[in-house]
Amino acid sequence: MTKIFCDIADLKSIRKFEKKKIVKGFTTNPSLIRNAGAKDYASYCKKILKITKKPVSIEVFADDVEEIIDQGFKINNWGKNVFVKVPVINSKGKFMGKAIKHFNENNIKINITAVYKIGHVKQILKNINKKSSVLISIFAGRMADSGKDPLPIFKKSLYYAKNFKNVKILWASVREPYNFLQSKKIGCHIITVPPNIIEKIESFGKSYKSLTQQTVNNFLLDSKKSKFKL
Repeated sequence: MTKIFCDIADLKSIRKFEKKKIVKGFTTNPSLIRNAGAKDYASYCKKILKITKKPVSIEVFADDVEEIIDQGFKINNWGKNVFVKVPVINSKGKFMGKAIKHFNENNIKINITAVYKIGHVKQILKNINKKSSVLISIFAGRMADSGKDPLPIFKKSLYYAKNFKNVKILWASVREPYNFLQSKKIGCHIITVPPNIIEKIESFGKSYKSLTQQTVNNFLLDSKKSKFKL
């Protein structure tokens, strides 16, 4: 079963989606938190954690491995439902294996983000144990945006991770509701989805007839609103 996490930072929206049974957790990142208007990263993230007890991935924003480790330990202390989100590499392209291994050995739940290559997945698996929870976030949408098929890396990642009961493969950077069905088909563990797409997933099952009528009615309504004439 593929779990749906909500990719979000706006507090009002989190309160809304926290109530949905379909939503099993949340993911954030510094960009989403900035766009939500946060001035203080720590205090804002703690507000999120007061809203929900479901898993929440909160990302470090350091670039040096020692600073990443320091930030990760601080973030981990904010709540039992926290997953420390760690980039697979830093801005210089260095693999963050030391941080990943350190967190994992200290029983800190981690979400390794911005993964695009099967080589990185293999490196991650070499640096973790088989006990502490690990999410591997593969950025399907951004991969597809660049003309690359994301499905092969997901299938290979699921294959390599099958011997790790503590590892979950996460489909990230969703572009359309159909991505959820794609992730389910290949047995992906988790997919993290923006709020507007979650609402579209909730409306799955409409017949072609109702879709046609809805589309035609929308066109007709807009033409009447604009008072178009020929």
